[in-house]
Amino acid sequence: MNNNHVELLKQLSSGLCGLKGIGDFNPCSENEIKIEFEEWEWEIGVGIYGLYQYADYTNNKNLFSALEKWFEYQINKGLPEAQINTTAPMITLALLAEKSDRQDWYQLISDWADYLIHSLPRVYDGGFQHVVKERLNEGQLWDDTLFMTGLFLAQAGRLLNRKELIHEAELQFLTHSQYLADKQSGLWFHGWTSEGNHNFAEVFWARGNAWITVAIPELFALVGEQINPAVKQHLTSLFRRQVDALVGYQSDNGMWHTVLDDDSSPQESSAVAGFAYGMLRGCRAGLIEEPEMPRVTQSGLAALDAVISRIDSKGILLEASDGTAMGHDIQYYFDIPNTPVPYGQALAMMCITELIQGEWIK
Repeated sequence: MNNNHVELLKQLSSGLCGLKGIGDFNPCSENEIKIEFEEWEWEIGVGIYGLYQYADYTNNKNLFSALEKWFEYQINKGLPEAQINTTAPMITLALLAEKSDRQDWYQLISDWADYLIHSLPRVYDGGFQHVVKERLNEGQLWDDTLFMTGLFLAQAGRLLNRKELIHEAELQFLTHSQYLADKQSGLWFHGWTSEGNHNFAEVFWARGNAWITVAIPELFALVGEQINPAVKQHLTSLFRRQVDALVGYQSDNGMWHTVLDDDSSPQESSAVAGFAYGMLRGCRAGLIEEPEMPRVTQSGLAALDAVISRIDSKGILLEASDGTAMGHDIQYYFDIPNTPVPYGQALAMMCITELIQGEWIK
């Protein structure tokens, strides 16, 4: 195990714990691990997923305790209404409930899942409408949904032995892929709307694609053999096509541009971390065919090097962009500012943890 990589994980986790809000950083003391983020939303939902993976791999009891305390604080305070983005923290709640035998959380997990499958608005073919706190997004499917909500349903289904929740997760992946995966390029559009039947600006947004590169291997890891074999075969094919396209768009410095097929758009690090993780995880899980393994591994490791070079002395991943709504023109994606964000921290932690776990397969 490379001690430098272990130290980077510690720095990133400290940086994440010190984020009180988007761009609001308050360094943690060396003697206490406390998650400072106040809002129950998708940004910290992704963040604590990365923290959980790090804690699980290292069996870091202090981090597990910090996660439990954060959840207890949030639950006692009162959780917001269930929608796509507020579901993101529930993935880790369900994982931690299983890990720590917190059966007192099972009913909350079950009730939240029931609300999603029975009450969340749906678009064509049963896809979840991307309802968020800011707007209803009538008739819209976003690729973000698969990470924020699909993974929770998969984990909840396994935890609670409710196969219908796993089937719902499978449905969401299939439906979103039908409308968002571009058949020509293999990349994914950011969104689709039933009000006009189009993909908005038809942009291949980097972080939106990264949610897919991460979510497909994670789905398989969460449910294991319980996944429908035909669904797994189909999603694996989509994953391979996307990764093949991504390798072709990677810049010489290991980064990708925020609009993947437009070199004039800014480069963005959170997407790069997601791509690095998904590629390396996919290789280790056997999702990439043997002849393509060297090419994909090289791309993933180059991306990881680019991520590592953008972690500052405080453990903050630099050049990560702020939250991004649906763009109706390409310029929108150019104009998103960079700021310290929990999901950037988490994705960086995930790809470095994957590097250590693989070390890297020779």
